[in-house]
Parts: sequence; C-alpha cells; structure tokens
Amino acid sequence: MTTPQLNRIAGAPISWGVCEVPGWGYQLTPERVLKEMREVGLAATEFGPDGFLPAAPEAMARVLADHDLHAVGGFTPLLLHVPGHDPVPEVERLLANYAASDAEVLVLSAITGQDGYDSRPELDADGWKLLLSNLDWLTALAAEHGVRAVLHPHVGTMVENGDEVRRVLEHSSVSLCLDTGHLLIGGTDPAELTRQAPERIAHTHMKDVDLSLAAKVQSGRLTYTDAVRAGMYRPLGAGDVDVEAIVTHLATHGYDGWYVLEQDTILTADPEEKGPVEDVWASAEYLRSVLRGAA
Repeated sequence: MTTPQLNRIAGAPISWGVCEVPGWGYQLTPERVLKEMREVGLAATEFGPDGFLPAAPEAMARVLADHDLHAVGGFTPLLLHVPGHDPVPEVERLLANYAASDAEVLVLSAITGQDGYDSRPELDADGWKLLLSNLDWLTALAAEHGVRAVLHPHVGTMVENGDEVRRVLEHSSVSLCLDTGHLLIGGTDPAELTRQAPERIAHTHMKDVDLSLAAKVQSGRLTYTDAVRAGMYRPLGAGDVDVEAIVTHLATHGYDGWYVLEQDTILTADPEEKGPVEDVWASAEYLRSVLRGAA
C-alpha cells in the first residue's frame, strides 16, 4: 500500500465523545481533540458538530492549519423527508466552509426531526419520494462546489436498515458513506455491501462493534445511546466487523477516499487517564496494518 493511501486515515470528534445530540455526555475541548489527533498521526478530521470548530470559514481553516490537519468534511444531519422544509440553504451555507478549508465530502444523514437516535417514525411513499429527490438535488449542488455528497445510513434515522439502504441505491444517484458500525447494527453486512456495490462507496466511517450489544439494540432491549454507553463500539480488530474483508474489497476496486476512525463514545467527565485517544491509537495501528496487508 502506498504512503498516500496510508495518509488517508482521518479522525472524527465523536471518537472523543464530541456529539451534536443534546445531553450526550462530557464534551472535550477542540484543542485537546485536535492535538491528540495529530499525536495519533491522523492526517485529517471531520468538522464535528456546530460549535466545535469556528463558524467563520477562514477561522476554521486557520484552526485546522495550526494543528496540521486537513479538513475531510463533516457529518450533516438534515431533514430530507418533510414537505415545506428546504435543506438547500443550510447546505449552501456549509459549502462555504468547505471551500475555505478544501474539504471534500459532505456526509448527509436523513434525520427524523427528533433529538437523538433512539427511535424513529415510519416513512410513507410520499416521504420516500421527497427524501430521494432531495438526495439527488443535494448531490448535484455539492458537485457544483467540487464536493462529493454521500449518504450515511445511521441507526435512528430515516435510512437505517437493509431494505432502506437498497432503496437508496436503486432510486437515487447519491454515493454512500460506508459506516461499518451503523450498517451492521441496522442489519446490513458492510463487507457484503462492499462486494455488491463498491462503485457507490465514496467515504468510510470505520467502526468495530460488539455484536452482542448490537443485537440488543436491534431487538429493542437497549436504546442506541445506552448501547454506546455500555461500550458497543470497540477498537478496530476487537469486535465483530470484518474490517480486513472490507478494506480488501475497497482496495481491489480502487477506493481512494478517506478512512475515518469514527467510533461513538460517551464520556461522563474529563478523563483522568489518557481517555478516548487510547482506543483511537489502537484502531489507527490496526487499520494501518490492514491497509499494508491489502496492498
């Protein structure tokens, strides 16, 4: 594996517990998170939730440059199925930050309109039609700005399970963010998806999962939040996701996107020891070894 591809490993603030969900947990400072990303040897970061980085595009670009980090893009929760709600103005505002920081990927998530990811409504035919239309419209809008839009299937959103992922693939032109954890919890085998539709995968969120806890989320015995708090996400190589098969399939089909270490974590206080960075270190080292082996 060439050095440029190894340098496509990025971080996400959620791996340090920084999240957009109200009351998620203790939030570490941007200074600590960005500093630890560089200590791990990550090349880039996703933006994180509103307020994590400065809102002004030039100020955001300056903060990232000060930490020697490239901007990947960011997780963007949007209402895409509600009549009368236009997501375009919000996306246009965000794309100004992308231009200032040379970010590449707009990670769309079709949220429900509720706080958090512990429940969701059913989507009717009209809702699906509007959601798919909005995905195509936002894909074209992002492309006009030189940005790749991807849809992130996510627990507790309008696109969670295998049937919903297939519906998006069949009826929309949007590319996918292969989130190895959310797909598995939602009932889609991420390794199988890389075999079936590698040409639709333009971005990856690398997670490993404790399948016993994921099964409790699937059955309703645990909420998503409680499962995260209980340690559902594991360092890469320590859970039940076939990370090696996924990376091998992507490499075989010429994948040149980012590998983002994005493992949801909930903190209750400022860590007295090293904290979340230990799991990120372990995941980064494992992913580097897998990438080398896939060469």
